[in-house]
Amino acid sequence: MQPRKTDLARTALQAHRAPLDMRQRRLLILCDGQRSIADLTGLLGQDAPAMVIQLVQAGYLSTGTGATAPPPPSAAAVAPQPAAPAAAPVAAAATAVERRRSLVAARIYVLGILEMQRHPQAAALFRDLQQARAENEVLQVLQSAMRMLPGLTSEGYCQRVRQRLLEALPLEHCDAFAEAA
Repeated sequence: MQPRKTDLARTALQAHRAPLDMRQRRLLILCDGQRSIADLTGLLGQDAPAMVIQLVQAGYLSTGTGATAPPPPSAAAVAPQPAAPAAAPVAAAATAVERRRSLVAARIYVLGILEMQRHPQAAALFRDLQQARAENEVLQVLQSAMRMLPGLTSEGYCQRVRQRLLEALPLEHCDAFAEAA
């Protein structure tokens, strides 16, 4: 199965107002109809299949050969999400965020942002970031992208991108990006 974005997903990615968290947005960006669930699991972790199911049910992804996604299920048909235990929610949330931090996650996020810009300068940085292999190369291109973005988009959008990038980057690299802000 190779999930593909629906029109709803494309609209949500462009509007930045959909009720999607950073991991769901990252998954939508990667779902191009070319990657299998196994590929997505390798890129995003073991919870990728569950996220795909959630996004299919919400109408953001299509898994069939048809061009349209199934309609979103009614509220009664959706299984309720288990509630998080009340004890130690801060420690659990901090641990979950720390586990998700990686240079690969930051790279995937910025690749998605650059791809949406539809500007020659962003396209060049997209290619550079795709080709960068060494950690210092990746960091250098990420910093170049963050310097270029204010010239292409609004200040509020740039701040949201920078904030999400800081959430994805390993802590040892955050200082260099926070100082540039």
